[in-house]
Amino acid sequence: MTESANPKSPRPVYFLLVDDLEENLLSLEALLRQPGLILLKARSGPEALEYLLKYDVALALLDIQMPVMDGFELAELMRGSEKTRHVPIIFLTAGSADWQRRFRGYEAGAVDFLHKPIEPHMLRSKAKVFFDLFRQQQTLADQRDALALKSFENANLLEESRQAAEALKDADRRKDEFLATLAHELRNPLAPIRNGLNVLRMSQNPAIHEEVRGMMDRQVNHLVRLIDDLMDVSRVSQGKIDLRMERISIQSVIQAAVESSRSLIDANSHTLEVSVPEDDIWLRADLTRMAQTVANLLNNAAKYTPNGGHISLRAMQDSGEVVIAVTDNGLGIRRDMLNSIFDLFTQVDRSLDRSQGGLGIGLALVQRLVTLHGGHISADSAGLGQGSTFTIRLPAGDIAAVDEDKGPAADEENENTSGLNVLVVDDNLESAKTTGWMMELIGHNAFLSHDGLDALEQAKKLKPDVILLDIGLPGMNGYEVCQTLRADPAFKDTLLIAQTGWGQEKDRQLAKEAGFDHHLTKPLNMEDLSRLFTQFTNAQAGVKSLPDV
Repeated sequence: MTESANPKSPRPVYFLLVDDLEENLLSLEALLRQPGLILLKARSGPEALEYLLKYDVALALLDIQMPVMDGFELAELMRGSEKTRHVPIIFLTAGSADWQRRFRGYEAGAVDFLHKPIEPHMLRSKAKVFFDLFRQQQTLADQRDALALKSFENANLLEESRQAAEALKDADRRKDEFLATLAHELRNPLAPIRNGLNVLRMSQNPAIHEEVRGMMDRQVNHLVRLIDDLMDVSRVSQGKIDLRMERISIQSVIQAAVESSRSLIDANSHTLEVSVPEDDIWLRADLTRMAQTVANLLNNAAKYTPNGGHISLRAMQDSGEVVIAVTDNGLGIRRDMLNSIFDLFTQVDRSLDRSQGGLGIGLALVQRLVTLHGGHISADSAGLGQGSTFTIRLPAGDIAAVDEDKGPAADEENENTSGLNVLVVDDNLESAKTTGWMMELIGHNAFLSHDGLDALEQAKKLKPDVILLDIGLPGMNGYEVCQTLRADPAFKDTLLIAQTGWGQEKDRQLAKEAGFDHHLTKPLNMEDLSRLFTQFTNAQAGVKSLPDV
C-alpha cells in the first residue's frame, strides 16, 4: 500500500490496484500518484478482498488475467457483498476486446475496459473522474451527518424548550394559585377585624368588647404569622437567616410547639397524643426555629385532618439521631406528590378547599430549617384518605450536664421601666398615634412626630430616652435622621430603634450602619419592645442586661 495523501486533507481517497505482476502495479502507482490519494496494491484476488473489507474504495482497477482468481471472478464476488457492490471497476486487459469478454465484464459490474499498454493521459482522466466523484460523496456524507447532528441537536433544543415552557407554565400557574391563595388568606383575618371594629363602635356591652378584642388579637397574630412565614422563606432561600444554636432538650421543643398549635388543634376537635421520653434528649439547635418547625407540622396535620381526627407527636433518640414524627389520620398524600410536597407553593391536594389549603410555604420552610440544622425530613403516606407521617431526623447533642448559671434573675426582665420618654416618629398618623397610646398604656411618656426634620427638632427639644424611628419618612428618611442624631454627642446614649415594614437582612445591616441600636419590623411586638426597654433601663442602672431580642 502506498500513501500519497496531503496531510491537510480531512480524509484520504482509496484506489485498489490488482495485478499479479509487481512491475504493472508499480507502473500504475507512478501514473496515478497524487495528493489525497492512497493506492492499495494487491497481487491476487484474495489479497484484494482483504483490502476491500478493510477500506472504502473509490475505484478498483482489476487485471483480468490472474492465477487462482481472475478479474471477472473477483468482480462477481465484489458485487455479491453489500460493502463492495457499488465500487466502480475498470478492467485492465492485454487480451482481445471481443464483445463476449466485454459483455461478461459489464455483467460483472465493470464501468470501463482499458487495454494494455495503458495510455497515461486516458488513465489519469478516468481516475480523476472517480476521485472527484468520491470526494463529492464524502462531502455529501459529511453534510448529511452534520445535518443529522444538527437535527438531533435541534430536536433536543426543542424538547428542552418544551420542557422549559411547561416548567414556566407550571410556575405561572402555581404563582397565580399562590397569589389567589395569599389574597384569600389575608382577607380571612381582615374580615373579622373589620367586623370587630364595627361591633366595638356599635355595642356598649363590656363582655362583647372583651371577646371582640381577643378575636382581633388572634386575627392580627395570624396575619403577622403569614407575613413572617413569607419573610422566613425568602431569608432561608437566600441563606440570610441566622440560627441561635444552643444546647436544648427536645422536650422543650415539643412543649413550645404544642403550645403554639394547641388552639388550632382544639378548634378542630382533634385528639393529640404526645409521646416523649421522660429523660431529657439533647440536641444543638435554635429553640425558636425548631419549635416553629414542629408547630408547622402540627398545624399542617390539623388543617388536613377532618374534625375529630387523631394526631400523634412522637420524639425519641435513635442511633445518634433525634427523631421527631408527626402522624395524622387525615387527607393523606398522593404517592406521586411525596417527592414534591416540600416544594415552595405546593399544596397537599389542589382540589382541597382553599380555606384549608394555606399558602403552600409551610412545608418548604420546614424543610429549609431542618436542613440548616443539619437534619433531614421525609414524608410518607399510603395515599389519599390514608393519613400521613412527617419524620424529622436531627443530629443528637451530648448528654453533659446543663450549665444552670443563667446570669441575672429572670425577674429582671420585668423590672419597672416606667417613666421613659419615647419619641415616636412615623409618617403614618394612625400608626404613630396607636403606638403612642401603647407606650402610655405601659407607663411611658409618648411624643409624636411625622417627618424627619420635625423629628430632629423635637429630639433636640425633648431629649427623649428612646426614639422609635420609621425608615420611610418624607423628605429625610430614617437612616439620615439616625445618622444626624448620632453625630450629635447629646444623643450618643439615646436608644434608637428602627421600626419599619422592611425586614430583610440587608435592611437590618443598613440600620446598623446608620447607627440604630435595634431593628424591629412592623407591627411591633410589645413583648420585644418591652424587653428592649428593660435592657436599656438596666444598662443605664449598671445592671447586666438580658440577651437581645
